[in-house]
Amino acid sequence: MKATPFIDTHAHLGSVQFDADRGAVLERAAAAGVMRIVEIGYDLATSRAAVALAAQHEPIYAVVGVQPNHVAELPDDWLDQVRALAVQPKVVAIGEIGLDYYWKASPAAQQEACFRAQLDLARELGLPVVIHSRDAHDDTIRVLRDAAYGLTGVMHSFSGDWRYAEHCLEIGFSLSFSGPVTFPKAVDLHEVVRRTPLDRLLTETDSPYLAPHPLRGKRNEPANVRLIAERLAALRGMPLDALVDAVWRNAKAIFGL
Repeated sequence: MKATPFIDTHAHLGSVQFDADRGAVLERAAAAGVMRIVEIGYDLATSRAAVALAAQHEPIYAVVGVQPNHVAELPDDWLDQVRALAVQPKVVAIGEIGLDYYWKASPAAQQEACFRAQLDLARELGLPVVIHSRDAHDDTIRVLRDAAYGLTGVMHSFSGDWRYAEHCLEIGFSLSFSGPVTFPKAVDLHEVVRRTPLDRLLTETDSPYLAPHPLRGKRNEPANVRLIAERLAALRGMPLDALVDAVWRNAKAIFGL
């Protein structure tokens, strides 16, 4: 009997939190049936690290880009550097990119300019995008409606209500769920999971962050994506195998793994 093909579509295994036992983390993921891990860059250094990890480990694929909290530190040639990384083997998307008004690490206008430049780059290279949006839902939708034409993409660690989900789905993007969907009080997220079309659902851990229940507060890792998939299946009242098979197809369609 073949292993259930779990996939973690958003992880940060290059993080220092994994420096002491990265190999063991990958072994646990494989033992749990996690067949693919998408390693996400959020600045130039982590994007380079994602490409390197993908080259070293067969299950890992890379996503490269600049997240809004790192816009202020960019050199003048940052977009050329992202472009050069994006054409490397096993790079499957541009990300994580978007807007973040929670931390406000750079002005909104500067964030938006960086966001739009990377949407244009994704279109130029024929790649999907991975979107980070925190406390910026309305502006994220505005930019995507204006600048994401012809693109496919993923709303990373979806955290909004059904109204926001509908806008994302109308644009043509998929919704990826992480640890918070397992929290008992996350009723808005639970409604979104139940109402989202099956062919638009993805699973992720955002490791080492956002560990699912009952591991909340601990370091997260890709093996825990099973807990997220189990919660999605339970919320939708469907067998786990059917849910993870759908997620596998969805991720393959977006990222071409």
